[in-house]
Amino acid sequence: MSKYLDLSLEEIHALLVKKEITPLTLVEEALSRIKEQEELNAFITINDKAKEIAQNLGEVEEDNLFFGIPIAIKDNIMTKDLRTTCASRMLENFIPIYDASVIEKIKEKKMIIIGKTNMDEFAMGSTSKTSFFGPPKNPVDKTKIAGGSSGGSASCVGADLVPFALGSDTGGSIRQPASYTGIVGMKPTYGRISRYGLVAFASSLDQIGPMTRNVYENALLLNLLVGHDAKDLTSAKKEEEDFTRKIGIPVKGMKIAVPKYFLSDIVKPIIRERIEEVIAFLKKEGLSVDIVDMKYLDHAVTLYQIIAMGEASSNLARFDGVRYGFRASDVKTVDEMYKKTRQLGFGDEVKRRIMVGSYLLSGKNAKIYYDKALSIRDDMKKEFDNVFASYDLILGPTTTTEAYSLEEDMSDPLKSFLDDVLVIPVNMAGLPSLNIPIGKTKENLPFGMQIIGNSFEEATIYQLASFLEGGIKDGRI
Repeated sequence: MSKYLDLSLEEIHALLVKKEITPLTLVEEALSRIKEQEELNAFITINDKAKEIAQNLGEVEEDNLFFGIPIAIKDNIMTKDLRTTCASRMLENFIPIYDASVIEKIKEKKMIIIGKTNMDEFAMGSTSKTSFFGPPKNPVDKTKIAGGSSGGSASCVGADLVPFALGSDTGGSIRQPASYTGIVGMKPTYGRISRYGLVAFASSLDQIGPMTRNVYENALLLNLLVGHDAKDLTSAKKEEEDFTRKIGIPVKGMKIAVPKYFLSDIVKPIIRERIEEVIAFLKKEGLSVDIVDMKYLDHAVTLYQIIAMGEASSNLARFDGVRYGFRASDVKTVDEMYKKTRQLGFGDEVKRRIMVGSYLLSGKNAKIYYDKALSIRDDMKKEFDNVFASYDLILGPTTTTEAYSLEEDMSDPLKSFLDDVLVIPVNMAGLPSLNIPIGKTKENLPFGMQIIGNSFEEATIYQLASFLEGGIKDGRI
């Protein structure tokens, strides 16, 4: 079988330009790999028009590195005429009539959407086990979770089915599965990428981001995705920039902060020790690294639960059986139709979050819980601002453990939130953060480190990440 998809983006592009391969070659290879690895359950829907699109792309655009490259899309991002389910029975047969803004950008660059990836239902979870279509599996060990909620996107990039995927990150949902599957995943600054066409979970936290095999290609894909969008009122008015521009620039003299909480007992010893090795390497290379105290980090999960569940209960009110999606049959009144539709259409975790969220927003509770949580969230953002007044970047582990068994009991609803304890603070503060793989356990399971930047400082994150990636690759760390 051909191995073109294992080559770097530049190498694939060079072969396309020389006409040694065509976009169809790449699509057929991706489809063949997906079929071979069907048991991963990484995809909910395969794009049956992918081959036809590949054949009709026209002449290769020499200045467009992404021309004809297959990409996988998380199934909560709208794709016109291609089923978008959010991994829920509620939207099992939903075909959008428009593209999300990021999909328009992908199509402009003549990338080919190979399919829609599996995920936690409505992005609610950290294992992807809440999917109506069954969980995706970890490509390193198929008895383990791929993480969540972007588990299918992480699984298909980790298994080399496609070189690129899009995920979304509300409370760590790009970085955590990236850590579990040994890939690179970026949660950009809130507002950096348009959310238009992303099915809303928690609107003040959701952010789309790139999931890739390496740091450089992640930065390239981010270049393609960003930009102000009038259709998204939270979209930032920022000039376009090249996120690869700092890659290769010496990092000596950079100031790095590591919050004490990120090295506490909640983190498994093997991960903590590896982070300490990275810190020692950075110091040896002339960077200054300090362990710092940061308040509020240990409250992040509680804040997330209040804010995300409140916003989810409001956002998911639209799934009522009236306009689109699943509608319960055999009902006699409108009230009965609403009730039965939501009862049968949503899974247990989604129903739990909607109910808790509705309680949190009802009457006086909105002031007692939601408004208070927003106020503490502001304090957390100020705490990050204080650190960034003295430091260039913050780093620490992405997850407290490696991926665990698919069979693990998930009846304790708090467990899935605690999987994201280290990644949630970044969403609370709206900051950019990148996961890079830094090591493996004795069982060969990968784990990662996150590099957190100040708002809109993605290029600085990539600068350090690329340097560390090189150090890991050549065995210096």
